Amino acid sequence: MTDVEKLLAYEEIRQLASRYAVYSDARDMDALVDLYVPDVRVGRDTYGREALRADMDRAFRGVGVTFLHVGNHVIDLVDDDHATGIVYCRGEIQDGGIDSDRWIIHAIQYHDTYERRDGHWLFVRRKHFLVYGAELGQHPLQQEPANWPASQTGVGSHPYVLDTWKAFWGAEANGRSDT
Repeated sequence: MTDVEKLLAYEEIRQLASRYAVYSDARDMDALVDLYVPDVRVGRDTYGREALRADMDRAFRGVGVTFLHVGNHVIDLVDDDHATGIVYCRGEIQDGGIDSDRWIIHAIQYHDTYERRDGHWLFVRRKHFLVYGAELGQHPLQQEPANWPASQTGVGSHPYVLDTWKAFWGAEANGRSDT
């Protein structure tokens, strides 16, 4: 690879990790599974994006609002079409579902395997390692509406106004903030 091709590979892989966080937070399952190779392995004996979608749907039902912040990202290019990486992430998580009063922070490290297919970098595998999880001091969704930008504190509009969030939660999301 030329130096420019390497820089482009690094940037596309960085975008892949950032898109994972954005799509996860929005519960955009279609966009999320499209970040993976079509024949992604899910568990021991299951493959494919539909299996991944079902697995992610199950996992995300156990949490409500999430806010994943991607930090350090180290990428090692193995060859023109293969790479590995480690991504640091801080997650703020409504643990227990959309009606839960429990808020936690997670320090996460993802160990990734990437592959370029049809000119685009995708996840082959993403291993989630928890560094720590801790409860936050105040439940952020039990505040009054923020009325941004007039007020710096309070409940905001996202992710409740996102179409993908509403579709994911359906009737359960009714009554949530949409300002």
